[in-house]
Amino acid sequence: MSEKFEFKTKKEKNWLLGLLRSEVVDITFTKKDGSERIMKCTLLESKIPSDKMPKGTEKAKNDEVLPVFDIENDGWRSFRWDSIRQINFTIGG
Repeated sequence: MSEKFEFKTKKEKNWLLGLLRSEVVDITFTKKDGSERIMKCTLLESKIPSDKMPKGTEKAKNDEVLPVFDIENDGWRSFRWDSIRQINFTIGG
């Protein structure tokens, strides 16, 4: 039986946010329909096309979800913090 890690504290969430701001990360999560998805995503500005950059400083409307840029689908997607199953990344990748 594998133990599920949940991002509940601000420190845990900030760790993942920091990682996403510096790397492209493969995040495996469970979608609303119950299926599993692996998303190659980032918040690293140099990896986000200029026409896709967020406009202004609009705050996320829901603290339960994290919007990220999906590298493979070239657009913004989000997932729930409590749906994360696995995180894979290469430092300096």
